[in-house]
Amino acid sequence: MKPKISLITFGARDLERMVAFYRDGLGFPTHNYTPGDDMVMFRLEGTWLGLFPREEAAKDAGVSSEGSGFTGVTLSHNEPSKEGVDRAFAEALAAGATAVKQPQDVFWGGYSGYFADPEGNLWEVAWNPFTDLT
Repeated sequence: MKPKISLITFGARDLERMVAFYRDGLGFPTHNYTPGDDMVMFRLEGTWLGLFPREEAAKDAGVSSEGSGFTGVTLSHNEPSKEGVDRAFAEALAAGATAVKQPQDVFWGGYSGYFADPEGNLWEVAWNPFTDLT
């Protein structure tokens, strides 16, 4: 298998709210989106982010749509500096995200914080002084 993630899809409980957060709040560009569509795709650098109704995504996978708490998955956005982390974190909060962990120096030598999107999906915003992931 080619070592690549092509698309990350969130099962959304409130699709329109999630579209507004990512498109209007964070400025992610949609691709071929018309209001009322069930699948929404955002073109990112190096991959895609998709939103799909949670119940339908669970049904497609053959699993329950119930669940809460940490799902074992965190998405990360890396910035070239601590100041960049602070700016991106503030932008997410202004768009409607919830702060989970304020940006701070962390045990591995970098600087990072966590926010949750309107449906609780976790994002880390980080500066990594060892590897340029920007």
